[in-house]
Order: sequence, then C-alpha cells, then structure tokens
Amino acid sequence: MAPVIIALKDQSWVDVKVLATAQHRQMLDQVFSIFDIKPDYDLDIMQDGQQLTELTARLLLAIDNMLDNASPDIVLAQGDTTTVMTTSLACFYRHIPFCHVEAGLRTGDIWNPFPEEMNRVVAGRMTAMHFAPTKSACENLLSEGIPDSAIHITGNTVIDALLETAKYDYDIGIDLDASKQLILLTSHRRENFGEPMRESFTAIREFVDANEGTELLYPVHPNPNVLQPAREILGDHPRIHLVEPLGYTEFVQVMKQAYFIISDSGGVQEEAPALGKPVLVLREETERPEAVEAGVVRLVGTDKDVIFSEANKLLHDKEYYKSMAQGISPYGDGKAAERIVSLIHDQYV
Repeated sequence: MAPVIIALKDQSWVDVKVLATAQHRQMLDQVFSIFDIKPDYDLDIMQDGQQLTELTARLLLAIDNMLDNASPDIVLAQGDTTTVMTTSLACFYRHIPFCHVEAGLRTGDIWNPFPEEMNRVVAGRMTAMHFAPTKSACENLLSEGIPDSAIHITGNTVIDALLETAKYDYDIGIDLDASKQLILLTSHRRENFGEPMRESFTAIREFVDANEGTELLYPVHPNPNVLQPAREILGDHPRIHLVEPLGYTEFVQVMKQAYFIISDSGGVQEEAPALGKPVLVLREETERPEAVEAGVVRLVGTDKDVIFSEANKLLHDKEYYKSMAQGISPYGDGKAAERIVSLIHDQYV
C-alpha cells in the first residue's frame, strides 16, 4: 500500500488517513520507516499465540470503532490478510465503499492457502472497486459474477515499491561468502506446518550438503511452528544462515544477490521474476499462475525428492536456469499506484 499512500498524499482532493492494525508489528514498522509513512491510527492488534477466531473478532471490533470515529468516504486495503477481510466486512456493515488493491487472486481451493484464499473471496463480495493486478485476476472476478464496470486492471503496487527500492544497494548486515552461489529460502505458510515443512527443510539441507559451492540464507519467521523445525533440521550448518526476519530493503537486496529462491510466499512469486530470479515454490497450487505460465516460477510442492531435483537442476543446468531467469514481470510496470489514484478520482470526485 505504500506506493498508493504516497501517490494519494500528492493529491489536493483527498485527505489520507492511514490505519495500521500491526498484525505483523516489526515488519510493519520497518516499512513505515523506509517510505516515511506515519499511521494516523495504530491498533497494535498482535498478541502472542493468537488464534484466527480471536484475531478476527478483535480486528472487526477495533476497525468498526475506527470507522465510526473517522467517518471515511472510501476505504482501501491490499491483499488477502485477515485485516483485509475484516475491514471489508466492517465497511459493508457501515455502507462505506471498500476498494480492494490486488483483487482477484484465486487458487479455487478455500483451504489453500489458508486462510488467505477465503479472506480474499469474502472481501471480493463486498468490494466496490476491484484493482486487479493482471488479466487472469480480472477473469477470476468476472467468473464470480463481479460486473466488468467494477474491475480495473492496474498491475500490482508490489512491483511499484520493488522497482523503486531495487535501484539502490543496501548493507544486509550478514557475512556471506561471495565465492558461493547464494540460495534464498522463505517458508512460513500455515498449510505447510508440520510434516510438509519438515520434508522441504530436509530436502534443502540435503541439497546444500551435496553442493559445496552453495550458501543458503533463511530469514526465519518467528512462529514456533516454523522456528522449531528450522533450527532442528537446518541449524548448525556452516553454509546455512538462519537469521531473524529482514527489513524490506535488506530483503530486496538479498533477492538481488541470490542465484535463485525457494519460497512458499505469494509476494516473492511476484517480486523475484521482476529481478530476474527463478523461484521454486513450496506449494502445490498458486493464486499467481502468470509467473508459472511465463516459465519463471515452478511449483515444486513439499516433496523431498522433487525439491532436491529441481534445485539441483537450476544450479547445474545453465540453459534451464537461463530459461527461468528472464527478468520479466507479469505483475506490473511500476505504475499501478498512479492508475489506482486516477481511477478513484474518476469514480468518487
């Protein structure tokens, strides 16, 4: 949302108020600092060990109270978090137009990813303006009966932020061996908790063991369901670095330095191709099929043998690597925020 907030603040016709729920406190504060954004409302909602039901209830009450106090004319939110779903519902109850940035992403399986797929489906039913990043996302919305007049293909604001940030180099504060091929790992999805995550970690350790010219960096999500198996399986290895979550600029820098990326993240599937980095996705299906169709992202699931084989192929088969490292961006040209602001003006001003 940072590019949208910045673009809106440049306009004389709008009074922008920023609400942070702080579902992820540390990461949020880092991004606010980078883009010089100060929240007008900060719910600081995060609690250790919170369950989805509890989180949803607290978010709905807190956001409704904020809407009552602020009385906004329209509300924008991005993505598929529980924050987005509850915001759309609170707006629906108060008859406030809700505009969805990154609208229309679907896997067609409400359990995968969980709970994000249902979050975005629910939000989509209560959205006044759908800002779809791609034609495929637009088609998903049309298939659900959303009128064409409510859907606008804008590209994704994720690429706006990425391209601006990637212009610069940053110190990541981690001592890496420049003579080795850097592999970046991110893994945190709820549907991979337990045995799927353990199997993928085992494959990755075996891959690093088998390839002495590699070094792996894993910014580990603090959730104990991730942290415990990461330390147990990937810890105590001279060429595997388990580090705390990175700030946005540091993470972009690591993506730039990586030879390829192994991830179950949705955002990485969009960002890495724009930087020319192949991605092996630790999921069976994705709501971002465009990168798969373009050949720059490959779904490998969590099967140990498949992960090892695909990672090994990327490392040793130069033609295969080249075919995935195309440097194309199916998700935008860096001007999504500009389009979104223009569309809002045309619709409501």
